[in-house]
Amino acid sequence: MKDTKISDAELEILETLWAAGEALNANEIRARLNVKKDWERTTVLTLIRRLLDKGVITQDKREVYYYTPLVARDDYVKGETKNFLNKFFKGNVKNLAAALIEDEDLSREDIEELRKYFRESFR
Repeated sequence: MKDTKISDAELEILETLWAAGEALNANEIRARLNVKKDWERTTVLTLIRRLLDKGVITQDKREVYYYTPLVARDDYVKGETKNFLNKFFKGNVKNLAAALIEDEDLSREDIEELRKYFRESFR
């Protein structure tokens, strides 16, 4: 996926499709979203159209259109994380960690979990 900007509302549609693990039609997407949201059908259709235009999802004509993401959630998260890191920390992970520690967003337990993660990941 190129550097396509996805709005928070569009991301809700994508999260719904990723969670489903299968193609969904607009009514199914809306029904799953309406557990948390109360979006009108036209709102859901508009967001779907935007995602189609951005090339992030695809549609398949059956009795109605079914939609499938063209990007995996993990790939999207990695790209967004990299964009965030570049935008706010000049691509330097150390600067991000320092900011989290300085603002006390990381507890000692968090730091210990990260140490353990790094030790196990780089054996």
